[in-house]
Amino acid sequence: MADKILVEVSARHLHLCKQDLETLFGTGAQLHHRRELSQPGQYVCEERVEIVGPKSSLKGVSVLGPLRPATQVEVSLTDARAIGVTIPVRESGVLEGSAGCTIVGPAGKVELSQGLIAAKRHIHISPEDAGKQGVADKEVVEVKITTPDRSLTFGDVVVRVSKDFNTSMHLDTDEAHAAFVAGEVFAEIVK
Repeated sequence: MADKILVEVSARHLHLCKQDLETLFGTGAQLHHRRELSQPGQYVCEERVEIVGPKSSLKGVSVLGPLRPATQVEVSLTDARAIGVTIPVRESGVLEGSAGCTIVGPAGKVELSQGLIAAKRHIHISPEDAGKQGVADKEVVEVKITTPDRSLTFGDVVVRVSKDFNTSMHLDTDEAHAAFVAGEVFAEIVK
């Protein structure tokens, strides 16, 4: 039997560039570490913002660190619909032609012309685990999640291989709810 892959739920969040951090939180602002995430060097910050669309807004959205070259906001399709925005499903960092929104912080606001996406479901995997699983970087696979009353096989799952990754699958909240992901849940790549 193939090795199981831990499933993690990625709730709405954003990654900021330095300029937008300072616009939202003030000149010289820095991110304040709250807790580590499963991927090395990634963390949840104390900072929170509001994401505003034409219909409504999402308050208290988590900022993740470290800073990035471009600001990126990741929400579920349900979140996007609630604030009145149509967003593409994209891999992290692929922002060209994506949706825009307004980000409001305690010191100011940022008008993004693009950068609002629903993250494409994906697996972070180490090269060693990729070898065991028989998968390669950027390969698109099917993944089966077995849960009580809601087992589900997801297609279109992108494999991302790096020596800097801990192996885990990331779903957004819509996908996690569909498969009844609660507590410790594992997935299996379908061959």
